[in-house]
Amino acid sequence: MFGLFKKKSELEKLQETYKSLLDKSYKLSHSNRAEADKVMAEAEEVAKKIDELKKKS
Repeated sequence: MFGLFKKKSELEKLQETYKSLLDKSYKLSHSNRAEADKVMAEAEEVAKKIDELKKKS
């Protein structure tokens, strides 16, 4: 309850984005492989940003 109004850090936001992109890619992989590959590439870019943030802290 006390964390209800806590703002999310940049790392938390990126991790959520990464997870949602992986989910979307998985779902697309069953119907549209080319689009799934594009979404997976986006997810990899987000993963690189996450790694950079972790190295800085």
